[in-house]
Amino acid sequence: MPDRLSALDASFLYLEDAATPMHVGGVAIFERPREGFDYEQVLCLIRQRLGYLPRYHERVLTVPGHLARPVWADDVDFDLNYHVRRSALPTPGTEVQLFELVARLMARPMDHERPLWEVYFVEGLEHDRVALITKTHQAVVDGVGTVELGQLILDSVPQPCEPTEDNWVPRRPPSAAQLLLDAVSETVQRPGELVENVRAAASDAAATVDKFTDAVGGLATAVRALVRPAPAGPLNTHVSGGRVFAVVRTRLEDYRRVRDRHGGTVNDIVLAAITGALREWLVSRGENVVPATTLRALVPMAVLEPGVEFSSAGLVNNQLEPHLVDLPVGEPNPVLRLQHISHAMRAYTDSRPSVAARAMLKVGGFAPATMHSLAARTARSFSGRIFNLVITNSPGPQMPLYAGRAKMTEMYPVIPLARNQTLAIGVTSYHGGVYFGLNGDRKAVSDVGQLASMIEESLSELQSAPW
Repeated sequence: MPDRLSALDASFLYLEDAATPMHVGGVAIFERPREGFDYEQVLCLIRQRLGYLPRYHERVLTVPGHLARPVWADDVDFDLNYHVRRSALPTPGTEVQLFELVARLMARPMDHERPLWEVYFVEGLEHDRVALITKTHQAVVDGVGTVELGQLILDSVPQPCEPTEDNWVPRRPPSAAQLLLDAVSETVQRPGELVENVRAAASDAAATVDKFTDAVGGLATAVRALVRPAPAGPLNTHVSGGRVFAVVRTRLEDYRRVRDRHGGTVNDIVLAAITGALREWLVSRGENVVPATTLRALVPMAVLEPGVEFSSAGLVNNQLEPHLVDLPVGEPNPVLRLQHISHAMRAYTDSRPSVAARAMLKVGGFAPATMHSLAARTARSFSGRIFNLVITNSPGPQMPLYAGRAKMTEMYPVIPLARNQTLAIGVTSYHGGVYFGLNGDRKAVSDVGQLASMIEESLSELQSAPW
């Protein structure tokens, strides 16, 4: 039987266009060790780990006439050097230049004739640092058979990469005739899928994507029917093909101090800091902000099925459920903003057991890379009309990790934009820091750097707020 894409995975391909490429990214910054850390070592490391990720050797084959969903097949022309690319900043490269490069790379759709992932090794960053920028299509990372590459190339101890032979031998891909034969055989068994497959691949894909949301459970459908449209505003306009990217560095200890003083969880405080920043950002743009003004965030969160322990293998047994949270941007008091958010999040966690941060930290490798990919997939199951922005937050290990001998110092998620949604924010904690990646549309949110600085100011406001 062919390895056919799931309905949800196929929808990511059908709905992708030049303005909204559907890949998730990450930016990891490393200290270059005394022994060096170069492109050849990155190639060695990735080559060594690809055996654990068969999907990264596979490309998508479209069925003639779209009589069935596409299939996965080995790429007989697989070229590791195509996927792992070398880049450099003008020495000494600044972080502004690095993040501009990130924005340009993330704006480019990937070649569907090849496996749907890319890694960029970026040299020349000031203070003798290098960066790895990853791009992985949302159709690839399902958390079941395939995790994000960034979860496998990082280790808890520094170790050199020993060159190994690449013994991978591609299987012969199915011919067009075989693809048709398999499609016809499946259509005989499930004739209703033929109409949906043709419609999904045609111009009315957006109208049929609702059929695909069953792949992430019935919650999305239920919420879609019950929730009112999201408030109008600058975050929901036409998305262009350009991107801007900005980051925020904060310390985990600051969130713990706010938690000890004002209550809530670290995740609540992250959302409150973002809420305060969005308030100031709207005001700076001349938007009408009144006490009742809200913005709605879609916040995917990991939940546990009853009796299931969260584990690295258990990503398949756990779910990411999308929570819609009204952020009280109209509330001028930072503590009251936090209390509103804590109350809203508590209503979700009381109704369904969420995965505690300490449980997620047991997952091997850098699990946030996979969790952000799964969160982006979950967000895409919703109509963009019912939320203003996506916010994903995944805790990472509080110990240093290494790619080869190079120590990772920072990591920023890059969450993709959906149609008519001009801002997405990913948050990851790692080794005492909390790192925000803000991905914005270049036309609609050109001032994303200003918004990033406002997040720092909003957190400071929470820290200094009286009881």
